[in-house]
Amino acid sequence: MHLFRIRATAHQFAALAAPFVLGACKGRDEAGDTTLVARVDSAARGVGAAVDTAARKVESAAGSLLKRGAWTDASILAFSTVASAGELRESELATRKATNPAVKQFARQLVADHRALLAEGKALASKLNVAPDTADGDVRDIAKRSDDDIKELTDKPAGADWDKEYIDQQINDHRDTLDKLQDAAKNTTNAELRAALEKATGKVREHLTKAQDIKANVLKD
Repeated sequence: MHLFRIRATAHQFAALAAPFVLGACKGRDEAGDTTLVARVDSAARGVGAAVDTAARKVESAAGSLLKRGAWTDASILAFSTVASAGELRESELATRKATNPAVKQFARQLVADHRALLAEGKALASKLNVAPDTADGDVRDIAKRSDDDIKELTDKPAGADWDKEYIDQQINDHRDTLDKLQDAAKNTTNAELRAALEKATGKVREHLTKAQDIKANVLKD
């Protein structure tokens, strides 16, 4: 990443600036010298801050890349639990707020399926004696996404547009969750957990296909 080289450049800039300031200030009064020095010093600090910010962003991106594929049983259990809890909350809202019968029935199916998945996940975590890792980055991301979805659906007036928004969210959320669960299944050596993930991915794929069908054939413009 050459992060040290990037940061060193900022310090080199400040060091090179000092002789320039001293040379440029020859023959000027002391107040003018001080002002020019302050301006260049301020500019150097600004460059240094910008470089440090860029370096931190590179480090963060590197950390995200390293996380991919680095699932643990604890983070897998947390992710599947938070994902199901989010879908449950959104779909419980849809059972009350959706106006299209097909959308309302779809929401009822998701409520039942995700309640069952949550119960099974809790029982498995207890059996394996694994505490779900809720501090994991992917877990925090999906929790925030669910909160954002709930807020949007809560604030939006009921009607045809609301039904479309809910179905669009379900398509996007289930597609992303499916990718994550499939990746997680490749990164556990626990046979019971892998079997649970295979069952969960089957349900998520079923929900995704149903949501896509509703969008294409029921909520057509």
